[in-house]
Amino acid sequence: MFKRNPTPAETVQPVQAVERITSVLGSGVIWHGSINGSGGVRIEGAFEGEIALRGMLVVGETGRVTCQNVRANTVIVAGAVRGNITTQKLEIRATGRVWGDVVTTAFVTEEGAFLRGQIRMEESVDLNLEPAPEATPSEAAQAEVIAQTPIQIPEPVPAPASTPVNTQRLPRKKKSEES
Repeated sequence: MFKRNPTPAETVQPVQAVERITSVLGSGVIWHGSINGSGGVRIEGAFEGEIALRGMLVVGETGRVTCQNVRANTVIVAGAVRGNITTQKLEIRATGRVWGDVVTTAFVTEEGAFLRGQIRMEESVDLNLEPAPEATPSEAAQAEVIAQTPIQIPEPVPAPASTPVNTQRLPRKKKSEES
C-alpha cells in the first residue's frame, strides 16, 4: 500500500566513518595549554588555552573550555565554551552554553541551548590546521630498524619426562533436601 517509488535522480551518499574519541580530559582535571593534532577529544574537566584539532571535540556536561578560538572538524558542546568556534559542524546540546562567535558550514541545536554571539554560515570553512604530523627522523630511523630486525621464534621446550599424575577422585557431598 505504501511503496516508495525510487526516482532516478536519487544518489547514494557514501557512509562516512564514525569519528571516535581517542582522548579524555576527566572531570577532576584542570588543564592549561594547547591541544593540537588529529583524533577525537572529550573534555569533562576544565581546559584553558588553544585547541586546533583535526577530528572531533566533545565538551561534556561538566566540561569548561576557555579558548580564544576553538578549531576542529566537529564540535559538540554539552558543557560551556568561552571563545570563538571555527568548525565544519557545530552541535550545541540542551545543556550546552557558548559565549563567542561561530563560523561553520552546519549548525545543530537543541531546545534549551544557549549561544551569545554571532553565527556565520559558510559554504566551506578553512580551519587553518597544520598538516598531519609525520614521523620525526629519529622515529623514522627507529621504525626502520624494527622493520629490518628478523623475528626470532624460540624453540619449543620439550615437556619433562613422564611425571606421575594424581588422578585420585574426591568423594562428592550429597545435597541435603530442604523442607
